[in-house]
Amino acid sequence: MSDTPDDLALPAALAEVAEIGFTYEWDEDSDEAVGCDFELYPRLEEPSRTAWWLRLWTGNPEADGSRFRFFGTTGAGDYTGFWLIRPGTPLTGQPVVHLGSEGDRGVIARDLGDLLWLFAAGLGPGEAFDDPARPAEPNDGFRAIAERHAPGRRRDPARIVADARAEFPGFSGLIDAMCR
Repeated sequence: MSDTPDDLALPAALAEVAEIGFTYEWDEDSDEAVGCDFELYPRLEEPSRTAWWLRLWTGNPEADGSRFRFFGTTGAGDYTGFWLIRPGTPLTGQPVVHLGSEGDRGVIARDLGDLLWLFAAGLGPGEAFDDPARPAEPNDGFRAIAERHAPGRRRDPARIVADARAEFPGFSGLIDAMCR
């Protein structure tokens, strides 16, 4: 996988999600957040920017970020993207990881198809990481995208996250090894 500008285009399904966008607001009456705090980038993050951020986040001046292609963030600065761990597998077949601004991290989806079904269930990456079983308002627009790009793969969000974590139990250890 090279780092030419063409390689930084969002996969088609994520571009469709970006067209709809996520809504997030604070409900003054209930004193709770409504929606998902997540914003997709217009394209995958430049590898040099990923390397810069990962060096700051890990405190490791040698971290290069080449194993990641980040595609979105939260207002708090959490990062979400693909972890390039499956050799020979297209970007959309790579697991999706969440790196929180406070050091939390984990795999949230085995691939883009699973992530689309999390979005369809009304969860953003942060919500899926924190509590994939939490009640959420399903998103019909995202559901249509998931049905088009990952037909027949709908599952309970908690199952999606549990399956991803079970398949990639060493992710947190990889990040620990990077940290200084």
